[in-house]
Amino acid sequence: MRPVCVETADAGEVALAAPRPLSGEVVDPIALEPVDSLEITVLTDNSYDALLADSAVATRARLGAAPRVEAGQFTDGLGLTGLLAEHGFAAVVRVTRGGRTHTLLFDTGISPDGMALNGRRLGVDPTDFAAVVLSHGHGDHTGGFPGLDRWLGRTSMPLVLHPAAWSPRRLVPPGAPPFAMPVLSRRSLADGGFEIVERREPSLLLDGCVLVTGEVDRTTEFETGMPRHEALVDGVWRPDPWIVDDQALVVRVRDRGLVVLTGCGHAGAVNIVRHALRLTGEDRLHALIGGLHLTGPGFETIIEPTARALSELAPDVVVPAHCTGWKAQMRLAADLPEAFTPGAAGSRYRFAAA
Repeated sequence: MRPVCVETADAGEVALAAPRPLSGEVVDPIALEPVDSLEITVLTDNSYDALLADSAVATRARLGAAPRVEAGQFTDGLGLTGLLAEHGFAAVVRVTRGGRTHTLLFDTGISPDGMALNGRRLGVDPTDFAAVVLSHGHGDHTGGFPGLDRWLGRTSMPLVLHPAAWSPRRLVPPGAPPFAMPVLSRRSLADGGFEIVERREPSLLLDGCVLVTGEVDRTTEFETGMPRHEALVDGVWRPDPWIVDDQALVVRVRDRGLVVLTGCGHAGAVNIVRHALRLTGEDRLHALIGGLHLTGPGFETIIEPTARALSELAPDVVVPAHCTGWKAQMRLAADLPEAFTPGAAGSRYRFAAA
């Protein structure tokens, strides 16, 4: 494992960088330090529900929890605030080990101010962030940087991402014009104070307590990437189903197992979990949280094998969020009734050592 990768790949190298399938036991497990507790606060998700019940691991954001705002139509001149829901994902990850706590931001949502607005209403202190990690370069995970800059008032921290996250990309739906995705600007982010750290391989953050998977090995037969997704390579639009920059965060909770946090899960939920288990030498999946990208006709055909494989992994908690889709959520709720936990913006998930 290399701790930091700073070289920039050219477009041809990126196009040829599809992950390699690997099998067998890991030879040299990554020494991911176990934590005493992990808290994940979801700032951005596709839904918000102030009436969701708390659970053993989830605390929900209630109406009235945030300060009231001016609203002249009410007799006392004050109104309630909720949270914004949008097609995107962002989460604050806080780990505690040996009395020391570290915090990072994972993804930034889609709109310039949605993530930051929700963060303010939830009482999150952005000055706690030691780094920002991007799951991949798509705009519904990278759109919140302007609001983050205003929320912080300054920007001076590492930004960890895969080098392919800078790639121009588009979707080409049948019978419709191509949909070009926003492209991150390295210069703009660097000028804003971010220290750009590019990583293809697994690496450790926050005192060795958080693992960034890097490129995920593709080992299942059914998780075959994103159809009709293209990247601009050497001036030519070419098929790009693998989305090689897709990466997840992994935390080992002492005596519980791994917690895996995904952005969209373009590498495939099962591929990602198996990759995390293999990298760490761990044999228990404690929780899987985040987007699993099982929505829409291009992905609904793999809901059944995904649910079956996740059931075999027997996680204690599953929170299918963002781009998972309602059909997949219903199937996971049916197949994993004890583990299934609905996701929503503002939810705090806490995992503690046994």
